[in-house]
Amino acid sequence: MNRPRDRASAKGLLPLMEPRPWKDGKTVTYRYHPIGGKPVSLGTDKAEAIAKVLAMTKAGAETGTVQALWTAYKLTPDWLTLGERTRADYEDYSGPLLAVFGEMLAADITAPMVAKYLRVERGGKVRGNREVSLLGNLLSLAIERGEAEHNPCRGGQVKRNKERPRTAKPERSDIDALVTHAAAKGGQWKVIMMAAEFCALAGSRKAEFLRLHWSQISDTEIRLMRAKQHGGAERVERITISPALAALLQRLREVAKDDKLGAVFPNRKGNAYTDSGFAAMWQKLVVEALKEKVITRRFTFHDLRAHYTTEHKELTGQLPDLHASPTTTGRIYERSRVSKRTAL
Repeated sequence: MNRPRDRASAKGLLPLMEPRPWKDGKTVTYRYHPIGGKPVSLGTDKAEAIAKVLAMTKAGAETGTVQALWTAYKLTPDWLTLGERTRADYEDYSGPLLAVFGEMLAADITAPMVAKYLRVERGGKVRGNREVSLLGNLLSLAIERGEAEHNPCRGGQVKRNKERPRTAKPERSDIDALVTHAAAKGGQWKVIMMAAEFCALAGSRKAEFLRLHWSQISDTEIRLMRAKQHGGAERVERITISPALAALLQRLREVAKDDKLGAVFPNRKGNAYTDSGFAAMWQKLVVEALKEKVITRRFTFHDLRAHYTTEHKELTGQLPDLHASPTTTGRIYERSRVSKRTAL
């Protein structure tokens, strides 16, 4: 028969420690359950038992803290499978998150603490949602390691700060003006802008096409791997080449270092752009174009995906297959300002 759980004697123990009350109701013996190993007896003195566990784990006061979990998380398979941009974002999110929760034990974090972080520390900003999502990943790891029993960032326990999808849709006139501006600058600026044209014509994510090579392109279609896979199944995207896309590909061949196997969007050395390198170039191009009044308003590279989605629905009457959920595609990327329907 299992021993009855003694919650009182379990208070203050480290993760993976277990109290075992004696029948006399006064004495409690402790033991430690290392992951994958046999239980270790720690004696009946609680303070000495805790000291023994700290000595065994060599973790000291950092055991179970959010800071320690962040360090451990970056060694997990989950981290290693993240894209370059996502890792950079998480590194950025970790700064303010660790400033508040870094020294706290994962087991001590409650839903009210997370809510306060979102509303007070982050002032209701949307960015706070991303930081709490990262915290949720760390607390999930803590549960797996036996360092916490609940995750207040999951299961709808804390309402996130309100997010409003972007409504900006780059106009064709602004895209054309930016193309002309980049062409006049010459050099790599033309490649950056042709990548933007590709996004506007095909709707692909940067992570999907920045490393595109000519071997993935036939006379009739382009083959890409969808960047965000769902359910562990890889998905291939096959994009039929339209006349406009064919014309763009011809211009890209003219600047290609190797139009048989090389990168379709080459940097100065002929290699594919990194996400960070491309983002820096794009930012400079748009800022300069705004300053010189080449374009009428600022738009992000991701807005070009919305341009494609909106134009696709306008031309075909249907949303393109961009996302695992058509509802998400419509909510985030469809930005038409006019709704059409047929009267009965």
